[in-house]
Order: sequence, then structure tokens, then C-alpha cells
Amino acid sequence: MRRDFEELRTIFVRYVKDETVQPLKDLGRFVVWGIVGSLFVGFGAVLLLLGALRFLQGQYAFFHGSHSWLPYLIVAVLCVIVLALTSWRVVKGTAKRRLKATK
Repeated sequence: MRRDFEELRTIFVRYVKDETVQPLKDLGRFVVWGIVGSLFVGFGAVLLLLGALRFLQGQYAFFHGSHSWLPYLIVAVLCVIVLALTSWRVVKGTAKRRLKATK
């Protein structure tokens, strides 16, 4: 009887580890790498927008003097476009395609 109880306990512990602990570890790893990747992409986007601003300010004489605010407006509009495209892709994502495929 005691041996059966120990065997049952061992099977239960192994089942709990396989079905709950390991998937949670895998999910945590997925989330951490997703956050790190998002931070790198965001930092890269900020640097590209800053580079676009400096390019506009340095290359075109039209943007000096009373028109010095135009590069900022152009980069702000570009930033809004990038954010809109990113949001659209996140909302449109793979989940809807998978949902359609299962129907």
C-alpha cells in the first residue's frame, strides 16, 4: 500500500511539472525575449527618426530660419505613421489568420 502511494505521488509530481511548470517556464522565456526584442526595435526606431531629423536639418537650407520647425513636424508625422502601421500590424496579427484557418 505504501509503495503504491509513493508511486502515485511520483506520477502526480511528474505530471504537474510536465503540464504546468515547464509550460510556464517556456512562456516566461518567450515573454522575456519578446520584451528585449521590442526594446531593441523601439530604440532603433527612435534612432532612425532622430537621424531623419538631423538629415532634414543639415541637408536643406530651406529649413533654416523661420522654417526651422518644419523638420520637427515632418518627423512627428513620420512617427505617427510608423506607430499607426505598427498598431495595425499588431491588431491584424497572426491570431486572426489562425482563427480563420480553424473555421
